[in-house]
Amino acid sequence: MRAVAVLVVAVLLVPSAAADPPRAGITHVHVPPGTPLVEYGRQLLAANCASCHGPDGKGIFSPVQGAGDQQGLGPSLRGVGALAADFYLRTGYMPLDDPNRQPRRDQVLFSEQDIRALVAYVASLGAGPPVPKPHPERGTLAAGLQLFTEHCAGCHQVAAAGGFLTGAVAPPLEDATPVQIAEAVRIGPYLMPRFSTKQISDRHLDSIIRYVQYAKRPDDRGGWAIGHIGPVPEGLVTWFIGIAAIVATCVVIGRRLRS
Repeated sequence: MRAVAVLVVAVLLVPSAAADPPRAGITHVHVPPGTPLVEYGRQLLAANCASCHGPDGKGIFSPVQGAGDQQGLGPSLRGVGALAADFYLRTGYMPLDDPNRQPRRDQVLFSEQDIRALVAYVASLGAGPPVPKPHPERGTLAAGLQLFTEHCAGCHQVAAAGGFLTGAVAPPLEDATPVQIAEAVRIGPYLMPRFSTKQISDRHLDSIIRYVQYAKRPDDRGGWAIGHIGPVPEGLVTWFIGIAAIVATCVVIGRRLRS
């Protein structure tokens, strides 16, 4: 029991020895050894996120001048749980330079320890969903294709290569991990709709994730992938090749007839 207690304390406290190296673009917080993870996360949020989300995570709903001359305009973090914080931080969507622009996948600025601390603090602000644990190996590829086509292909294309929408961009899913796909489905980042477990069950979500993982490196047996850029461009390439072949055939026949 004593060994278990020591292990729990070690997990919940910020390590002082094996700290990640400082990273540019964020305000670093130095805390004494033994600082609880949630407290460390609170200080990180106050230093890096308060200009948009407020010092206590309640959000700022009117444009005001924030820290670093940024315009603060962010939603409340209370009740979003660990799920939303984990998604936005690990995809590099946050921190966001301009709150009026669409978040895009970018370099992750926070270290692993920083992310764990921020996620723990945001989760402590109110009851909310935890980080999901998908099991794509339990899903089926055929069902995943059907579900993805029905719910996701309208924006992301059936090849999961992304697409352009009115006032937004549906990102490609080539860099999305299974956990990030599950998180995005449940929170609906930016203009993406949020799907509850009644709309897409966890079992169906496993199948969708399995299909997306397959779409990253599909089996191109018997065909030319053309970079997996989608059915419309592939069809145009086919037409161009066909037209070129027809013209070349006509030229050859014309030369033979003249001779």
